[in-house]
Amino acid sequence: LEDGPKGEHLPDRLARETAEFIESNKDRPFLAYLSFYSVHTPLMARGDLREKYQNKRAELGLSAQWGQEGQRRVRLNQEHAVYAGMVEAMDLAVGVVLDAIEELGLGEDTIIVFTSDNGGLSTSEGSPTSNMPLRGGKGWIYEGGIREPLIVAWGGKIEPGVNATPVCGIDLLPTVLDYCALELPEVELDGVSLRPALEGEEVTSRPLFWHYPHYGNQGGFPSAAVRLDNLKLIQSLESGDVQLYDLDVDPGESVDLAPTRPRDVMRLHELLRVWQESVGAKPLGVREGVGR
Repeated sequence: LEDGPKGEHLPDRLARETAEFIESNKDRPFLAYLSFYSVHTPLMARGDLREKYQNKRAELGLSAQWGQEGQRRVRLNQEHAVYAGMVEAMDLAVGVVLDAIEELGLGEDTIIVFTSDNGGLSTSEGSPTSNMPLRGGKGWIYEGGIREPLIVAWGGKIEPGVNATPVCGIDLLPTVLDYCALELPEVELDGVSLRPALEGEEVTSRPLFWHYPHYGNQGGFPSAAVRLDNLKLIQSLESGDVQLYDLDVDPGESVDLAPTRPRDVMRLHELLRVWQESVGAKPLGVREGVGR
């Protein structure tokens, strides 16, 4: 991007560029893929929004509250004024894009997806946000690290509402292809179309998998996980130890059920092992051509 005027704020600039792209392509099929830098480090907010939330924090009498996750302290409440300003700036920028879609008369022909790549940063680099009541944050395989927002909107086609079906980012490609009446590629896809769930139908349950075989600067440990319905098993890739949680009753993953439910542990552990083998998941500390 060419430099704009001094003081220009990046989320707004990206939104306006996206709106212009949509307008330029309004008469043909298009994909507008907008990746905000917010909310991410470096932590920088518009001056007016930073002041707004500094004042709000003072009015509410808030101060930072901390807990402990492994060797890291973890933020327990939302009171970071700069981060709040960044969230609002991103929200306003999303509005710029949505307004453009409506003003161009594309609302009934455009699928809108809003999501994120990981949970909030709560254990490093200033720990600007809290994921409570979820445990951990970015870089952790607990729900605070892997549970993300997902909003899918399509005026007149998808009814407003909340659906608790567990899904994954790998499902977005087959979903969009399905809605656009395009054939799936002749390759095996990991994801499935979410169209039935988005249209209120029952969806067959399936396991979802994660594999994180390294350390990160957020303090998380090398690990893998599998979720099937309400149960989630986490395996340490160093010790081999496992944890088991019932996310329906314990979304904060505070009560490890592994010692008391060995059959569930064995069942989920086997699902995870078979999946790891099927995709060639790398063990701890191993990359192509690199040893431990």
